[in-house]
Amino acid sequence: MDTQGIGAKSTMDHLITSSDPEHPANHICTLCRNFYTLGWVTGTGGGVSIKHGEHIFIAPSGVQKELMQPSNMFVMEYASRNYLRKPPVLKPSACTPLFLAAFDRGAGSCIHTHSQWAVLVTLLVEKDALIQDKAASDACFEIEQIEQIKGIPRGRGKQGMLGYFDRLKVPIIENTAHEEDLTQSLEAAMERYPDTYAVLVRRHGVYVWGDNVQKAKTQAESLDYIFRLAVEMRRLDLPWIR
Repeated sequence: MDTQGIGAKSTMDHLITSSDPEHPANHICTLCRNFYTLGWVTGTGGGVSIKHGEHIFIAPSGVQKELMQPSNMFVMEYASRNYLRKPPVLKPSACTPLFLAAFDRGAGSCIHTHSQWAVLVTLLVEKDALIQDKAASDACFEIEQIEQIKGIPRGRGKQGMLGYFDRLKVPIIENTAHEEDLTQSLEAAMERYPDTYAVLVRRHGVYVWGDNVQKAKTQAESLDYIFRLAVEMRRLDLPWIR
């Protein structure tokens, strides 16, 4: 049962009120502004969530990311999936069930962007599959011998980061008309690629998660660098796999 309602403001706003810039309600706003400048969350697209103790902080739907405020945050109790705080005039993020899928696998933060480079990579992989007469739904993005791969962990429960000679694999799922309908495909990709910290959505964007918000951010940055590099490599007719 949701506890946010008439008269609840005075008892629930403490969840998003803090002078600490690292508090999830403040941190999400900072990330949204930074991601906006990168072109990752234009037109209110994309989303950010942070798990803090037993609470999940989620940026709302329909708010311009560069104008995000702590008062816009939704706060959910992780165990019950009930909202403890719901801004009265805003809608919960359609990304929420996908964020929860990442949290259920031990993530501390999940980021969803509409990066153009992520979208282009999914289209290039789709094109390759068609040329090779393979099902695009079975393909994933693969690249190796790129230094920035070192910014991606080896996998859940594994020590260290990928190395220069390791092959990075990022699964790709098909887009759907509604964001929440991606959940089952995302969970299936997580099961099929248990070491992945990201899932690309064809013609849409990417979901990236990490053990905490700092790791999720740096992994999202590393992956976007790699996606952009991959697009430029293809333009120059350079292979992703040597």
